[in-house]
Amino acid sequence: MAEAHQAVAFQFTVTPDGIDLRLSHEALRQIYLSGLHSWKKKFIRFKNGIITGVYPASPSSWLIVVVGVVSTMYTKIDPSLGIIAKINRTLDRTGCMSSQTKKVVSGVLFGTGLWVALIITMRYSLKVLLSYHGWMFAQHGKLSRATKIWMGMVKIFSGRKPMLYSFQTSLPRLPVPAVQDTVNRYLESVKPLMKEGDFTRMTALAQDFAINLGPRLQWYLKLKSWWATNYVSDWWEEYIYLRGRGPLMVNSNYYAMDLLYITPTHIQAARAGNGIHAILLYRRKLDREEIKPIFLLGSTVPLCSAQWERMFNTSRIPGEETDTLQHLRDSKHIVVFHKGRYFKVWLYHDGRLLKPREIEQQMQRILDDPSEPQAGEAKLAALTAGDRVPWAKCRQAYFGHGKNKQSLDAVEKATFFVTLDETEQGYREEDPVTSMDSYAKSLLHGRCFDRWFDKSITFVIFKNGKMGINAEHSWADAPIIGHLWEYVLATDSFQLGYAEDGHCKGDTNPNIPYPTRLQWDIPQECQEVIETSLSSANLLASDVDFCSFLFSAFGKGLIKKCRTSPDAFVQLSLQLAHYKTDGTSVQRKHLGQQRFPVLHRSRGRMWGMVAE
Repeated sequence: MAEAHQAVAFQFTVTPDGIDLRLSHEALRQIYLSGLHSWKKKFIRFKNGIITGVYPASPSSWLIVVVGVVSTMYTKIDPSLGIIAKINRTLDRTGCMSSQTKKVVSGVLFGTGLWVALIITMRYSLKVLLSYHGWMFAQHGKLSRATKIWMGMVKIFSGRKPMLYSFQTSLPRLPVPAVQDTVNRYLESVKPLMKEGDFTRMTALAQDFAINLGPRLQWYLKLKSWWATNYVSDWWEEYIYLRGRGPLMVNSNYYAMDLLYITPTHIQAARAGNGIHAILLYRRKLDREEIKPIFLLGSTVPLCSAQWERMFNTSRIPGEETDTLQHLRDSKHIVVFHKGRYFKVWLYHDGRLLKPREIEQQMQRILDDPSEPQAGEAKLAALTAGDRVPWAKCRQAYFGHGKNKQSLDAVEKATFFVTLDETEQGYREEDPVTSMDSYAKSLLHGRCFDRWFDKSITFVIFKNGKMGINAEHSWADAPIIGHLWEYVLATDSFQLGYAEDGHCKGDTNPNIPYPTRLQWDIPQECQEVIETSLSSANLLASDVDFCSFLFSAFGKGLIKKCRTSPDAFVQLSLQLAHYKTDGTSVQRKHLGQQRFPVLHRSRGRMWGMVAE
């Protein structure tokens, strides 16, 4: 109750002598600092919007252009070919400016117009240059003179010091391939997998499609491509991911492991403190757009950065027919799960981000909390591990009002979800196979009720200090999480570090309010749905035969010397293993009968990332 009283800014009591008003200066101070923090973020976003809006130019280049134009006017040189004079005559009609003022204003207006025209020209030129794809088909390590000239021009028009979203308006639209080209590529890809008679029949069907139905569908596709920058991304997200009615756990969500050979501290709360703080530092860089875009071909070709937008403050909301992605511009709390209880933890105090030692203090308070789970609370997250339709109906029936809605909102609107796991995981040299399999399965599905699989990120910290991530797939591909995870591991080890006793560096802060227990009122009918979802999730988890092992014979360096990508190399390895095992190509077998998973290049499943 003490924390609740601290949150009240003022209290008043009606007495016979009048109203007795008591102000809480600490509460008012926290309100002021919270508002100040919010306005700082708005200003940063506004500033970044301007910088990104004028890229590849810069706001300071406007001043250079305007000063240059105005300077030439005083040297009797007209760089505008008469346009400045026309602007001057137009201003002359107002009758409210002196001759000198009109001259300066005319120069400023022309200089601004010239500056905008230069920006548009540079953007369009860069878009045209990036539409060239010849470099993709060049022999590895050998670039033609034309490609080298093209690379130089791209770098000239790309500007300096790009921010994360600087190239978004300069990227070319996704082209729509011709129907006949698509049909030809399809037939070429399936020919090795079909018998001669089947292939002849498939060729006839494909050509019939190319002549009759294909052109009409192509017209709709071209119409959408003129309207949208990428005509396939929203359909892919909806029909490949959001409309899937099966469990996300195992089938869609993927994971990332901790460093295998290094555990900086075995104190669970301390590792959580540094890890959470490192993730929040990354989010701050993301909000400020300080993360550099990903480039190909030696920092020449920028990739689209749109997938970063929904990394945090995002949750997948279940629906009976299709799910939706809920994304907030900002969130100031996380939700922590431990021993069947849910805690809301604020990330800011005194208008600043909590320090690692302060976050460790909050995590330790949760670990030391002796309270028991409420009825139905312990296995609540099993709803996110089972089929989507029961979860959608249950959510609508029992979580639409009251304390259940408030608590569910806290989970779904959190920055990310955190699990303080009760087990010990990680690579053990004395038992490498079993320990790796257990570690991987724990991150992939856990106990089926201790991960909130709908959240974009579930950050897992184990009892022995190892950690990992379980990520929902629909909002982005695995390389985006990989970029975050590399930053977190590097920041944890090389920037934040730990004290000699294993705790986070710094001091605790007793003034920070305790984490808040989320309150639930889950009826018996809802608890039955939870148990049903948990049973189906347990069946799915037990059906996962995981074999995770270390491979140190060679890495991506040797693979690239073979003039192929690591992705393609792994694809071929899986295909070859399947063929040697079953004597058939993997494409000819039903997905449910596959013994080896297939990694897809685009928006595909990633079964695990290991950082050594």
